[in-house]
Amino acid sequence: MRTQLTSYFARLFAGDLSAFGGPATDETVAGHIRAEQMSLVLGYSVGIMLANACNAVVLAIALWQSPDRMFALIWAIAVAGAAIAFGLQSRAARRITKPQFVSRRAMHRLVRNALFLGALWGVVPVAFFADASTGGQLVITCLCSGMLAGGALAFATIPIAAIAFTSPIFLGIAICLGRNGDLAFLLIAFLVVVYGSVLLRGVFVNSFSFARRVMRQVEAERTVRQDPLTQLPNRVAFNETLDAALRRLALSGEEFAVLLLDLDRFKDVNDQLGHPAGDEFLVQVAGRLQRCTRAAEHVARIGGDEFALVMNNVARPEDALEIAERFVAAFAEPFPIEGRQIVGATSVGIVLAPRDGSTPLDLMKNADAALYRAKKAGPGTVCFFEASDDRVSRDRKALQSDLEGAIAGNELFLVFQPFLDLGSNRITGFEALLRWQHPQRGLVPPSEFIPIAEETGLIHEIGEWVIRRACATISDWPDDVRVAVNFSAAQFHNTTVLQTIVQALSDAKIAPHRLEIEITESMLLSKYGSAVTILNALLQLGVTVALDDFGTGFSSLTYLRKLPFSRIKIDQSFIRDMLVQPDCAAIVKSVISLARDLNIGVVAEGVETADQLEYLRQIGCDEVQGYLISRPVSADGVLALLETKKYRAIYAA
Repeated sequence: MRTQLTSYFARLFAGDLSAFGGPATDETVAGHIRAEQMSLVLGYSVGIMLANACNAVVLAIALWQSPDRMFALIWAIAVAGAAIAFGLQSRAARRITKPQFVSRRAMHRLVRNALFLGALWGVVPVAFFADASTGGQLVITCLCSGMLAGGALAFATIPIAAIAFTSPIFLGIAICLGRNGDLAFLLIAFLVVVYGSVLLRGVFVNSFSFARRVMRQVEAERTVRQDPLTQLPNRVAFNETLDAALRRLALSGEEFAVLLLDLDRFKDVNDQLGHPAGDEFLVQVAGRLQRCTRAAEHVARIGGDEFALVMNNVARPEDALEIAERFVAAFAEPFPIEGRQIVGATSVGIVLAPRDGSTPLDLMKNADAALYRAKKAGPGTVCFFEASDDRVSRDRKALQSDLEGAIAGNELFLVFQPFLDLGSNRITGFEALLRWQHPQRGLVPPSEFIPIAEETGLIHEIGEWVIRRACATISDWPDDVRVAVNFSAAQFHNTTVLQTIVQALSDAKIAPHRLEIEITESMLLSKYGSAVTILNALLQLGVTVALDDFGTGFSSLTYLRKLPFSRIKIDQSFIRDMLVQPDCAAIVKSVISLARDLNIGVVAEGVETADQLEYLRQIGCDEVQGYLISRPVSADGVLALLETKKYRAIYAA
């Protein structure tokens, strides 16, 4: 019972209309309603405070001949001064962007101020009415009646504030008129009660209608500003919050921070368990992140696995760091998804305004640069923006811009690394490897430009160029030599890739079996998009498919059954250590034995020593690839390798 009473009074003095039988809301919607209520009060406050000051002056003049004139003068000066000060404060507050959320504590202060101001006017009839002249009494009656009406207007949407303001005035009028005994004043008291009741009833009716209107508005805005999956604010809402924070910064100097988050293992969840599990993962992440923030602040989902927070009123960088560390700690416990415990992690980039920027573009660009450095440092890292980040970001943007013109500028080229068949000791094919010769930077590693190509979508244009160039090149090779081309998951999300491959084979006039597509396990495990459908179509066409980097992904044997792979490639990390680590040797043997039973060829990557080659020959590996055989060579070098007989001489059993 005591807890219920405490909860009721907490709701009552927070302006919650459910305390009066009005519509019930959750705290988020209640905060929005309070924000609208506060905005209206601030809109009326300047006029109401000027009226208070004017009324105080009128009262002092009316009581100038009264014995209480000095007391009245002091009272009038105090009220007028306080009203003017409060009016100026309200005017300054109105210039600042309207808040989207107002706390209960702010509403408590408003109710307290309303009670204090009402008490000041409630003192007037009690203290001055009896000794005032008839004219003075008439002025007091009019002023108190006017203040009742003004208070009802000012707090028309907040019943508890209206009651707090009018109750002392009602009480003061009742005391002075009741003890006067004059019938005329008793009739006036009766009218005041009647009119006051009508005013308060109007306050309740108006406030309930106002609350329902705000609730409908909030619900409508949610469809535009809310992410439908996580129920968090979306990019539109985040941009509005950021703009509002920048306006407050310009008007009042209120500093703030922007925290940008990226999930470090989201792709693994999607690849391993599929899109529905990825959605559930995002929903759980959103709930944990939101619990880390302050009541008036909301994490927004601004991209697939990107979240952001505008943190207001940041006095010290440590305040932003504390929230960021909470975000990181929120991933300490695994996420239960589809009966499995999924381990997640996040990286956080932080910018401080105005130190790191004073426009949305600058702040988000710098936050992204800080996040990029955090992700490179490893999962769970928090980084503040630094000047060096800007240079790195500009460098990446420049690289992206240059990459867009790399094909037209004839800067991309292919090199080819051979596969050696251990049974016949001859070269049976080549893997096409993409290179970029930048006019200023020189040779740019694929590890630098391929991720940029995938992020920007340039991978589709580049991938088409690679396929066409590889097919055109192999047309000059012997008919029994194949070319292997690597494909990423991003390329298979483009359904035109099948048409591109078919057209490239047709233009080059080569048989489909001479083209081999190398894919990774993570691409196969993706349960959304059209990857498996396209692969099946390619297999029906006659194109061969190799499973690359076998053993480093999830190594699900299910996929060896679902798709008739021509080959699997054992990752070089196992080949490198197989002669010194028994577990690596056991894995290599097992994969070769499994592949033989499934009638699938095996290619060992990264062969660099003669001992590795001899061991692989002994355990029945089909093909090898690595620096021992040959480094990648140009297209002209391919023909030279094919013509030489050294492989038969050097690597013969």
